[in-house]
Amino acid sequence: MNDPTQRTSVWTRRSLLVASSAMAIGASAKSVARATSAFEPGTLEPSFLEGGFIDAHVHVWPKPSDDFPLDSKYTVADVVPESFTPDAILKLAGTENVRRVVLIQMSFFGFDNKYMLECIRKQPKQFKGVAIIDHNAPDVEGTMTRMQEQGVRGFRLYANAQNVAQWDQNPGIDAMFQTAAKTKQAICLLSDPEVLPAIEAMATKYPRTKIVIDHFSRIGMKGQIDQADLNKLCGLSRFKKVFVKTSAFYALGAKQAPYTDLLPMIKQLRDAFTANRLMWGSDCPYQVQVPHNYKASFSLIGTQSPFLNEIEIKAILGRTADEVFFQD
Repeated sequence: MNDPTQRTSVWTRRSLLVASSAMAIGASAKSVARATSAFEPGTLEPSFLEGGFIDAHVHVWPKPSDDFPLDSKYTVADVVPESFTPDAILKLAGTENVRRVVLIQMSFFGFDNKYMLECIRKQPKQFKGVAIIDHNAPDVEGTMTRMQEQGVRGFRLYANAQNVAQWDQNPGIDAMFQTAAKTKQAICLLSDPEVLPAIEAMATKYPRTKIVIDHFSRIGMKGQIDQADLNKLCGLSRFKKVFVKTSAFYALGAKQAPYTDLLPMIKQLRDAFTANRLMWGSDCPYQVQVPHNYKASFSLIGTQSPFLNEIEIKAILGRTADEVFFQD
């Protein structure tokens, strides 16, 4: 979860993690009973098990260098951790039989998607990508089409109030949404809850375009789950091309494993969207910064959600992301 428009940027992530324990003390999280056995990997049909589960949201990046220069908004001091590699995520993910990963371009490098594209080129079966491009540049359609051939299955937009206010009159944004409908790529939104009505307007205007909303639209980032915001997010379920990532658990609600205070929100989204339009993502490497870990994120869906049946768990942990990002 990174937003270059917020210069406290990268973090606030670190300060957020440090502060999470204090915030959790004041949070009145509702206790949710643990499921005893929501799924067993051995029960998955072989055709799906071969590909493993899918982590639908991971950032990878190299150490900044002449080959991989930082975007002008950032300095080396912002880059924490110093790097996070494909090998690192595959090693972590493999412990939970997560075999495929959707790579999200890291804002440290702006529109230079070179490292992410290199990762996909080297391991095309394991990785697909979500790129960041300049929608004000010439030939947006050509850029998106060429990147599709390189394994890019989506494009990220930062959907804060300032940016979204300009979308309706921006020809580049129109080109992105129109092209994505033709290429079957997704428009992936790192959005704030207050722009959900604007997202509704875009979903109405572009009904054939897949829209993926990252991290529950960051509902709960301030600690409490705002029911009015959640109702607005659930209201988008009437658009059949809108999907939601249940992701970045470390940054939402009580911000404390096992994250079961988020289960009522996940259940309400399941009821609205069905599991076929929800997908899990860790948001690594931030999910594995102390005191958080990968297993805790995976397990919230895999074993801690008693309202999900096995078919729904498989959908959220892989099938939905497979359909959105891995179908050529």
